Amino acid sequence: MRILHTSDWHIGRTFHGHSTLAALADVLDALVVQVRENDVDVVVVAGDVFDSATPAASAYTLLDDALMALHETGATVIMTSGNHDSAARLGFHSRLLRDGIHVLTDPQAIATPVTVHDQHGPVHFFGIPYLEPAIVRGLWPDAALRTQAQVMHHAMGLVRDGMVEHTGRAVAVAHCFAAGVDPTAGLEREVRQGGLDVVPLASFEGPDYVALGHIHGRQQLSERVRYSGAPLHYSFGEQHKERGSWLVELDADGLANTQWLALPVPRALVTLTGALDEILSDENVTAHADDWVCAIYTDALPQHEPMRRLRERLPFCALVQHQPEGADAADDRSYSQRLRTAVTDEERIEAFLEHVRAGHGASEREAELIREVLDDRVRAEALV
Repeated sequence: MRILHTSDWHIGRTFHGHSTLAALADVLDALVVQVRENDVDVVVVAGDVFDSATPAASAYTLLDDALMALHETGATVIMTSGNHDSAARLGFHSRLLRDGIHVLTDPQAIATPVTVHDQHGPVHFFGIPYLEPAIVRGLWPDAALRTQAQVMHHAMGLVRDGMVEHTGRAVAVAHCFAAGVDPTAGLEREVRQGGLDVVPLASFEGPDYVALGHIHGRQQLSERVRYSGAPLHYSFGEQHKERGSWLVELDADGLANTQWLALPVPRALVTLTGALDEILSDENVTAHADDWVCAIYTDALPQHEPMRRLRERLPFCALVQHQPEGADAADDRSYSQRLRTAVTDEERIEAFLEHVRAGHGASEREAELIREVLDDRVRAEALV
């Protein structure tokens, strides 16, 4: 049996204020081609199908189009809900879908698999929707469910109980933050890196393959436990990470092979660092006019309307940051600390300028103007 493992579609998510629906539609079209060309039997979507618990109508339209296209390949589709999805809304939507498309959102049905047969017999797919401890602990009052790790350990226990009742090969689908994840892989916006949210790898013992979602970059935690990551780049922190999905093959004995299938990137992401004039050079404009650009300009002082200037030459500039060169080595005292050591009005103004300019005080000419203004004020007060 061939399984395509994908996750974290985040339909409806924006990228720095820009809609991603058209780009995601193109990538999901490419994923459908992968399913057809590789004779995939089952497509697994491991949570965060939508980016919001209340998706817009256009998000539902894109999901319907993608699911129907996958269904037409002959593959069975199995998806679970993630922390961004509303399990109730996603579950209700599943009632409108045809045979061969399964949306698993009920925590009380974790031990009841979706079973798909191949020439070697049954493969049982156990779906674990995203489980928030505070919400689901009432379902299992006899279990201690204070943390994500405890909830997932309990859910995987239910999966193993289901495997005893339903003999054959097994695949678990879940949405969580597992121990061993590379923190540079593209973490979810809400992922906390504290111990309470980390699920030990040992919790996933049992199934022949565990398809995880929640991390936006591909990860291999073991031969059997993997993240596929998101099909699109949703932040500049993910720009160097490949987008794609895992093609998983099961034989009569279980996991036989895994292969990474790369997906196209509709618009590349690039971070340009340097003085603003350097970023706006002809060389950069030629190379990156069609890319999403994060511009980090290092001029000592903030520049006038940097985003307008950048978008005039780099139309897809999405983010601009001012990080003065050498700012890390500058005085890191707070504004109040600087003021406490200031005695004269001139020193107080200098403290303010250093605070708002990342450590850079007044230039020679500015210092002259400040002195002139202060002197004029003193003379005016003397005349009163």
